Amino acid sequence: MNRDLEYKIGLAMTQGVTVEVIEALTECGISYEEFFTLGMSELSQRLPGVQSRFQDLYRQEALFRARREIEFIERHHIRALYYEDDDYPVMLREIPDAPVLIYVLGDADLNSHPVMNMVGSRKPTNYGTSFCSKLIDDLAAYFHNLTVVSGLAYGIDTCAHTAALEHNLPTIAVVAHGLDMIYPAANRDLASRIVRSGGAIVSEYPTGTRPFRSNFLERNRIVAGLSELTFVVESEVKGGAMSTANQAFSYSRDVFALPGRINDQMSQGCNHLIMRQKAQIYTNVADLMRYMGWVPEVLKALPKEKNLFPELDGDQALVYEFMRTQSGAVAIDTIHRNVGISMPALMSALTELEFEGILSKLPGARYEKA
Repeated sequence: MNRDLEYKIGLAMTQGVTVEVIEALTECGISYEEFFTLGMSELSQRLPGVQSRFQDLYRQEALFRARREIEFIERHHIRALYYEDDDYPVMLREIPDAPVLIYVLGDADLNSHPVMNMVGSRKPTNYGTSFCSKLIDDLAAYFHNLTVVSGLAYGIDTCAHTAALEHNLPTIAVVAHGLDMIYPAANRDLASRIVRSGGAIVSEYPTGTRPFRSNFLERNRIVAGLSELTFVVESEVKGGAMSTANQAFSYSRDVFALPGRINDQMSQGCNHLIMRQKAQIYTNVADLMRYMGWVPEVLKALPKEKNLFPELDGDQALVYEFMRTQSGAVAIDTIHRNVGISMPALMSALTELEFEGILSKLPGARYEKA
């Protein structure tokens, strides 16, 4: 049995082990093997603040469960991606509450681009379902490798996965239970189609974990964390889709919402997000692509002739002069500190430079030279 994988899964199964604990182990020079073999007193001495959270019995029980889990995932060809592994999703690693380990059934590339999630009500209206299908249809015409993420639930989730499959796009379903089951059971066939079509089913939960209510809220952060864009199609003011949108907003990821009439219950959540400036209002696919900086492959292949030193004035010139000295992506906070103009003025200048094709906007409120 793969001892390294056994320790990684065992860590993920040990109650209280988070990404912060993993990083603390590395800083203190404690190997994964030592975490499971050191006595509680020595572990407490070498890992400050550990107290009695990781009693010997708890760690040994986690290691025993890990061995059982490896047998299951090897039998079903499931990948276990650990936080410090090279193949762990880059965007998911960026969020502060990233899962220590995720299980992946299927061959989907979790580092693909572009990638968006579509979330919404489990009881959508015809307005919501038809829009969901139309948006994916529109984007599929420009991006043959667009990855669509959702949660395999009824309603908008099912619509998003199904539309992606109809357009031969990879789609990823993030579930709130172990991969020894599918919930809801009515979507078992859909889950099978997702895997067969090059997509994936993803979970942070080991086998035997049932879909408890709290798991769905935890699951939503992974949906948001895997995605450059969160798109809320229809939702009431309270619900899982709103949780995902708020998580994405807290991660400085882009959020869009489909507006609706103020007296439509299923549009109240979307309108609320737009009003609170937590989501951009959706108008058309061209504006969405422009805002996200998503350039279709056919346009990338066209020859471009650009003035390397554009004639710019005022705030735009200040921003450009700073950005042209940078070799990669720069966070908006860094630009703000170095350029020395107000944040509203900076946002305006960045938007203009983006529209001119001089800068490109990246996930996480970062910019780079186009």
